[in-house]
Amino acid sequence: MRGKTRHQEWLFSYVPIEQRIPKSHRLRAIRERVDKILARMSPDFDRIYADTGRPSIPPEYLLKGLLLQVLYSIRSEGLLLEQLDYNLLYRWFVGLGADDEIWEETVFSKNRERLLEGDVADRFFSEVVIEAEKEGLISRDHFTVDGTVVEAWAGLKSFQKKQDTAKAKNKKDDSDQDGSGSSRNPEVDFHGEKRSNDTHESKTDPEARLYRKSKNQGAELSYLGHVAMENRNGLAIDHRLTQASGTAERDAAIEMAMGLASKGGKTLAGDKGYDTKDCVAALQSLNVTPHVAQNIKRRGGSAIDGRTTRHPGYEVSQRIRKRVEEIFGWLKSVGPMRQTHFRGQARVAWMFAFSLGVYNLLRISNLCGN
Repeated sequence: MRGKTRHQEWLFSYVPIEQRIPKSHRLRAIRERVDKILARMSPDFDRIYADTGRPSIPPEYLLKGLLLQVLYSIRSEGLLLEQLDYNLLYRWFVGLGADDEIWEETVFSKNRERLLEGDVADRFFSEVVIEAEKEGLISRDHFTVDGTVVEAWAGLKSFQKKQDTAKAKNKKDDSDQDGSGSSRNPEVDFHGEKRSNDTHESKTDPEARLYRKSKNQGAELSYLGHVAMENRNGLAIDHRLTQASGTAERDAAIEMAMGLASKGGKTLAGDKGYDTKDCVAALQSLNVTPHVAQNIKRRGGSAIDGRTTRHPGYEVSQRIRKRVEEIFGWLKSVGPMRQTHFRGQARVAWMFAFSLGVYNLLRISNLCGN
């Protein structure tokens, strides 16, 4: 028999949110780990917040909300709060009741700024790595390092001569450069103009740098994100975010290798970009064997020879090192790091570290089968 539709809304619901979430839902295992991590971070939160005043949004709620934003590719905080208002799964994960009021977007953003000022993202990432170590998922011997371009939240039209940038900051409105009557998005002709990071800077994000990843790509205002991956299960164990430059990847690799060497790291894999005499010598001085790809076309030949490449471990490292691209692929396709929505190196670095922590949480859940 055909059922009849109802045109009157139910006034009450007697089913708790907990019962509405399937027992096998992936977020259950992630939430359990996140709660443990946030409990250990509670002393860090106490140092950030004052003892008196009006209560703000709990930092645990903020971080869980941002985690959902990264995990479900929610493109703005406004949409995140909209989802929190009617999505019972999101309410359950954050810790809100069915009738709890959702915050205003400006209130959420203002409270988030307090977390950006502290080292919360780095601590969160470190605690996730500790969780992986407890599960026996971290290798202590073999690692891979690589870097990726993070497009800045700034357009090429904002990349102007430094003296022009200083003048623009003192003006209330942009000048009508093309005479079209519109000052919001004027036509700019860069043809024949030589631009470099020494003479130009972005008035939108002065810390972003014009950078070209390869000869086949156009230059963009960017940052560089660097990741050290352990080779056993492809988990990120260290990270850096730097201004874009030709030596930033090698400098970050050496800096991260210092930490890996202190923990017993033996080999560090990488692509051809790390095959330079200075980088290889620096790694060897740390007693870390550089398993980097040979750049035979480099002037003077490769910096590593048969004493390294003859070992079977070198071939294994070269095969496994490509898995670091899975991390970057996730950060840019699911996470928010294809083009950051933050301005300034410190803020972009915060979100880069936090997104890596979310990736590791998801990876740990997959490896543990929950």
